[in-house]
Amino acid sequence: MSSTVTLPMWVVVAAGVLATISLIDRLLIPSLRWALRRRANQAIDRLNTRLKLRIQPFKLTARQVLIDRLLYDPDVLHAVDEHARTHGVPRDVAFDLARRYAREIVPSFNAYAYFRIGTGLARTISQTLYRVRLGYRNDEQLAEVNPDSSVVFVINHRSNMDYVLVTYVAASQSALSYAVGEWAQIWGLRGLIRSMGAYFIRRDNSNPLYRKVLARYVHAATSAGVVQAVFPEGGLSRDGALRPPKFGLLSYMVASFDPQGPRDITFIPVGLNYDRVLEDRIQVAAAATAAGAKPVFRFSAVKLAKFMIGHVWRSLIGRNYRYGYACVSFGDPISLRAYVARHNIDFRTLPTEARFAQIEHLGRDLMDAVGRVIPALPVSLVATVLLDAGDAALTPFELKGRVSALMATLEASGAHVHIPRADRDYAIDVGLRMLSLRRFVIDAGGALRVNPEERPLLQYYANSIRHLLPVSIPVPVGPSATPAPSVQLFFS
Repeated sequence: MSSTVTLPMWVVVAAGVLATISLIDRLLIPSLRWALRRRANQAIDRLNTRLKLRIQPFKLTARQVLIDRLLYDPDVLHAVDEHARTHGVPRDVAFDLARRYAREIVPSFNAYAYFRIGTGLARTISQTLYRVRLGYRNDEQLAEVNPDSSVVFVINHRSNMDYVLVTYVAASQSALSYAVGEWAQIWGLRGLIRSMGAYFIRRDNSNPLYRKVLARYVHAATSAGVVQAVFPEGGLSRDGALRPPKFGLLSYMVASFDPQGPRDITFIPVGLNYDRVLEDRIQVAAAATAAGAKPVFRFSAVKLAKFMIGHVWRSLIGRNYRYGYACVSFGDPISLRAYVARHNIDFRTLPTEARFAQIEHLGRDLMDAVGRVIPALPVSLVATVLLDAGDAALTPFELKGRVSALMATLEASGAHVHIPRADRDYAIDVGLRMLSLRRFVIDAGGALRVNPEERPLLQYYANSIRHLLPVSIPVPVGPSATPAPSVQLFFS
């Protein structure tokens, strides 16, 4: 019994490593996990004291728990049975498909990723590219929003920068949950976006099972009071004007709304505008493509290199300008409880067609509210006046007079006109400088006229405020407009 057993050194080392791992797993890791969770909860409690709209417990629930709740939702289980019956597949196969959809949709919110990494990046990117400004905001009405209601920011979609800009501007209000399209399904980026509370959607997927899983998640998040941000247009504006809204997500949010329930839904219209949209050439080229044809995008390494070298050189000599102003305006909140009371409707009791009609009516009202708070920026103002002049050249004095008159007209109609430094002359100079730097405007012996080759892009920027004009100036962008050159995937 007292004999010595000789073991190879590698066996002793391996046994020691395994014993250490077992000790850590059984004793230390549970304590460490508890301590980290306690510190995270304390940090979120401190955050909630500073945020106007608190982070709801639903958003902090473990992702796997949310996935399981979603999969065993009665409506989802019924959709699984229907899918299995319709497609002639075993129920387990249909359930596995629903699980895959749920894992794709459900986010995994991380407060540190959102408020430290996400908002930090959003602030840096926004301030590097633009002079970010807040436009119209009714602080009194915004302060009256019930923090326990489900708040939904309804936003026009101008650029992929919209996500970044709104995250930065709204960081002091709450953590927003976005619906993000397939473009963000990139390895590395996908994990960061999901950790910031965004959920992925397939916009063109008409599979009833997928639609039901998505609908039940959106309904659950809305019912739990998660603060969300939606882009009803569904995609970027190709011609600069507001696009007709899509009603899928809105329908999921309001179809089961109980006017007598404990939680209201409050929509806050948000209007965005930019002096320069990063994707403007891509969008204009897509709008000018003949119906049914796909736009051809071409990458030019030479032009990209020239752009980068020019950007660095202008920075060194102090002549590099940011891409003008980016402005965000917040409209007056719209209570869904007050809306249904005013129209004497209950979405739950309406027949299917009538319910869809009422949801479309609500969606159009929301987009009208968004359109009213889109700010008019220097570039859009100057572009509108230059296009209105047609082929005629304007002296700087004439241009300033017409832009000033346009500003007065818009302000008289209730539109928000962003005037930097409260100086109209400076605002006009800023807009003209941006257009001149991009060669949208030609100096013809001291007079200014539109560069014919860049007219579609001027139309694109003028269209951003076309709906604010008492009499719209016809500035179409599309197959009937001046053909746009084949687009280069770089920012000129």
